[in-house]
Formats: sequence, structure tokens, C-alpha cells
Amino acid sequence: MEHQLVLVLDFGGQYNQLIARRVRECSVYCEVIPYHTPLHEIERRAPIGIIFTGGPNSVFAGEAPSVDPKIFELGIPVLGLCYGCQLMAQLLGGSVCSAEVKEFGKTETQFDFQSPLFKGLPVSGITWMSHNDYIDRLPAGFQSVAHTKGCPVAAMECKERRLYGMQYHPEVNHTENGVAMLRNFLYEVCGAKGDWTMGDYAKRSIETIRAQVGDGRVLLALSGGVDSSVAAALISKAVGNQLTCIFVDHGLMRKNEGDEVEAAFGGGDLNFIRINARDRFLGKLAGVEEPERKRKIIGEEFIRVFEEEAKKIGAVDFLAQGTIYPDVIESGTGDAAVIKSHHNVGGLPDYVDFKEIIEPLRLLFKDEVRRLGLELGLPDYLVWRQPFPGPGLAIRVIGEITEEKLEILRDADFIFREEIAKAGLDRDIHQYFAVITNMRSVGVMGDGRTYDYTLALRGVTTTDFMTADWARIPYEVLDRVSVRIINEVRHINRIVYDITSKPPATIEWE
Repeated sequence: MEHQLVLVLDFGGQYNQLIARRVRECSVYCEVIPYHTPLHEIERRAPIGIIFTGGPNSVFAGEAPSVDPKIFELGIPVLGLCYGCQLMAQLLGGSVCSAEVKEFGKTETQFDFQSPLFKGLPVSGITWMSHNDYIDRLPAGFQSVAHTKGCPVAAMECKERRLYGMQYHPEVNHTENGVAMLRNFLYEVCGAKGDWTMGDYAKRSIETIRAQVGDGRVLLALSGGVDSSVAAALISKAVGNQLTCIFVDHGLMRKNEGDEVEAAFGGGDLNFIRINARDRFLGKLAGVEEPERKRKIIGEEFIRVFEEEAKKIGAVDFLAQGTIYPDVIESGTGDAAVIKSHHNVGGLPDYVDFKEIIEPLRLLFKDEVRRLGLELGLPDYLVWRQPFPGPGLAIRVIGEITEEKLEILRDADFIFREEIAKAGLDRDIHQYFAVITNMRSVGVMGDGRTYDYTLALRGVTTTDFMTADWARIPYEVLDRVSVRIINEVRHINRIVYDITSKPPATIEWE
């Protein structure tokens, strides 16, 4: 590895990959590895810094994950976050106990500006806390450099050994100046040079794909969304016409989207094939209401369609997918919980008739994927396309999927997206869409009683898609959307707007 490296030791928290996202945002290359990675392997890779992540466990639980204490003797700077901070304190002779006052969410915090962690930052601010335990006695050589009303050690340091800890989560947007704190650790403590860029990532990925594929052939699931489009551009630069892109029209696309995808990718340099599999997918999904079951069915059918197509075009060695970090995290990785299976991660069947699966975007978050797309020369309209899940409208139709519900949703969603664009909000709101619920309610139209569907609108702002806030769409825009949908789309008589952030909700409803 030609670059400086930071290793993130994964202890099973939901935001662990987000830490890596933040480190890379600071132009420092990093990788996430399991907490039980052997010490000699960590030492061999010669990182300039190590970060312990948070996790769901208590450090004094019987089977709590831990590390070899000799890791602190390597002379490599270590930053422990949340659980990682408590683990560091316990392993080095400090004491962790159950807190009398639990802290969850936004918490006013006081900082010692003399600590390198807080250099150039305000002496107080909001941090995102999430803990039942806290450090009540510091290890020898450590001092507290931040505190809250209920937590005497919100951050700690041992400058001599370059060991640091934060009880809160600096990686989430809710912590004020959190990224700046991580940047201070990287540059003030670890001596980072900032030698990793998206251009370099593209170069390395192309070299890696070329070496992996050799003279083999690659089949890519191309949906026309941002992730698969960038994956197609990247792999095409690596192996050229050894790549075949297959667009499976599963009948669950947005209004006019199938034709738009074909217009964007067909007839060019890419080997592009469109498959109309609408009846096949809808037949498999008939009568299915449970969200995870929908995802599993769609994942299974995607793979089977690709296998069948591969046999038609000749031997294909590799299946490529536009899997990105949030897909992996939410599908469950390491000790983390499964939030929902993504069809290109947890939704895959056990048996796959390909030698290997290539996922060149697996380490990237959505905004990084967009930056990579621009680096590769993709046009803006593709790079900034609205995110669309692999299962398509199947997970935006609550309950059983029917032709009627799909047509209602397509028309309503189109109006919503059209009005957002007309208002000039399409770059400010990072994801927005409609959901047709399984609920009907009484209404009145033309002096007559109706009993029709309730439609939900969803809009969020986010930088990483791991956390998100609901978008404050102006009332006049929501009013125009509501009036148009009620007047132009049949069988909807009530519209609601989702004002739930992530967490506790996910961005999609299913």
C-alpha cells in the first residue's frame, strides 16, 4: 500500500463503517477490520493510527469483544469511540461502571481546548451520546479532556502514549465539529498527510478489477441508478468489452424509467441487454406482504435471470454489482444487527452460478460514489439521479403488490418528483419519493363519499445515507403536490408527509 493507512477495528456498532467514511472524507485511506484481527497482522500493515468503534455490548459482560492489550504497546496512536473508549480504559487499568444517569442523543459537552483532539474548536458543543456505562476511574497516565453533566469522562487522553478516547460518537452529523475532531486525531496525533483521493481510488480500483478479471467475462446488473451506473463506468474502463450490462426490467420501475435507462446506455460502447421480466417478478411476488420476503424473492430472481442470460451469451465468470457501504451495514456485517436485507447483499441466494462477485463500490458511501462518477466522466444527470433501491417500487408498495397499486404509485411519485424539480429543490433534498400505504380512509370528492388509499411522501437530507433528517419542504410545494396528486391520480384521497429522521426510521419504508 503506497498510502498512509488507518485501521478501524469493528466492535459491532451500527455506525462503524461511517467512521471509515469520515476518515476518508479527511483524505486519509482506511479500512475496517474485525476486532479479533491478530496483532501481528495489524503490526504488519503499519497503520499510522487505529480507531476502536462503538458496539452494543457492555465491557464487563461475559462475552464482550476485546483486543490484545499489547496493541497499546505498538507505539501506534489509538482512538477509542464509545464502547471502544470504555474498553481502552478497562484494559489499561481504569474502571467502568453502570451510569446512574444514562445519556442518549444530543448532549451539551464541555471540552479542554488544550487537547489536540479539540485544537481550534469551541470549548463547548453538542455531542451524540449513546451509553449505559461510563468511565468512573481513569487509567494511570490519563486525564479527562471533556465532560457532560452526567458523564465526568466524555473524552480522555494520554498524550505521552498517544492514546485517546471519546465516549460520544464524533462520526455522526449530530455531533457538532465531530469530523473536525477526527481530523485533529488524524493530522495532529497520527501525522496524516492526506494522500488519498477519489482519483486515486478510481485508479487503484481499475487496476484491481483488471487483475481480478484477467481475460474473463463480467456480467453487471445495470439498473440505471447512480450506483450501478458508476460501477459500469469503472468496470468498463478496466476490462472494456469483456463487460456485458444487463438491465432487468422487473416491472417495478418508476414512471418511464425503463425506457430512460435504455436510452442512456443502449446503442453506445457498452454491451447492453434489456430483459423484460415483469410478469416473472410480479408472479413470484403475488400475495407476498412481508418486506424481508419481498427482498429475498427479488434477490433470488435477479440472480436466476442473470444466470440464464449468461448461458445465452456464453461463459461468464463474474457477476458485478453496485453494492455500497450502507447496503452492507444494514444487511448486517460482523457483529452488527440486520436492519434489512439488500437484494445485492443479504438477499442473494446461497447458490450462485458465478466464480466470483465483483463489488467495486463496496467501500464507498453514496456521496463518494457520486464523486467517483464525476471523476470517471459520467454526465451530471446520471451522477445526480435520485437513489432507487434494487427492489424498486416493491418496497414502496406497503403490503401486497398489485398492478393497480403500482400504477397509482408511479403516477403519484412522478408528480412529486416533478414538483420538487420545478421548485429547484432536487439538489437540496437528497432523496424523495412516494409510498402507497396499505391503509384506506374515508374522503369526500364531488359531494360523494370515497374510500381510497393514503399516500405517504418522504424526503430526507443526508451526506452519508447512514443518518438522515427529514427535509423541510416548503408548505406551498407540498400543497401543489397534494392538489395535483388528488386531482390527477385516481384512488388516492389522503396524503401525509413523513417527518421521521434516520434513526429511528430507515429512509425507505420497507
